[in-house]
Amino acid sequence: MKTYFFLSISFLLVLTSCKHDTEQKARIQDVVLSPAPVAEEKSIAAADQLEDAGTANKPPAPNPSITNTAKKIIKEGDIRFETGDPKAARQNIVSSLKKLGGYLAEENETNSGETNQKEYSLKIRIPSKNFDAFLSTLTSSTDHIDSKNIHIRDVTTQFIDVRAEISNNKQLEQRYLQLAAKATKMTDLLAIEDKLASIRTTIDSAQGQLNYLSSQVSYSSLDISFYTRHPGEVNTGNGFAYKFKTALGEGWEVVQNLFFALIALWPLMMGTIIFLLLIRRWKRRRKANITS
Repeated sequence: MKTYFFLSISFLLVLTSCKHDTEQKARIQDVVLSPAPVAEEKSIAAADQLEDAGTANKPPAPNPSITNTAKKIIKEGDIRFETGDPKAARQNIVSSLKKLGGYLAEENETNSGETNQKEYSLKIRIPSKNFDAFLSTLTSSTDHIDSKNIHIRDVTTQFIDVRAEISNNKQLEQRYLQLAAKATKMTDLLAIEDKLASIRTTIDSAQGQLNYLSSQVSYSSLDISFYTRHPGEVNTGNGFAYKFKTALGEGWEVVQNLFFALIALWPLMMGTIIFLLLIRRWKRRRKANITS
């Protein structure tokens, strides 16, 4: 009986030992098969090599938000016309602008003595979608248009290029930020900061250009100039009434000029009067001496 008991204990010990050896071999095998850790540190030299090779500035995969851009159109123009009532014309323009969401950006008024006319110059900005409606209203309210020029520019390609430039530089900025987080040398950090400063300057410049294009696309520009001649100074024909009215006006101007010319010659007139009085007095005395 004791012999069977000892044999059973011995058999259990052997099984436990074999199982322990198998687990150790499995753990060792797993450790050996595990890949070695990859070094995470990258120097600025690696980034410079990427940039020199053109990888850093390589365009990214097509971005739907950039390639699928709606058509971008800039509308500009100028119009010039004559009106009999410039104040009313200006008021109509301002009222129409308010209704269509536009505004008056610049206004100038000039009076020309040579051509006898008063001229107004307005520079207006109006939403592009309402540009044609405003222009139609303006032309329909004028009797005579001297000139009208409308320019349309398609800047879709330029718009896409600028947006792509911004996107590429932002991706490049992220790469350098990742390198800055892993850099351990001060020289590498300074070099990365210089690169980042240059990239951010490029992004700001491109963003400003994009904002300007967006503003030009959203709001159209129109230069408006209108003028009026002064009543009474415009040649309305060669009829008798016009000539008679002109003669009366010119005669009155001659009388006025003569009157002011005489006033300007008052010293000469006074000297002449005194001279005549002295001669008259001398003649009287001479006559009295002869008589006596």
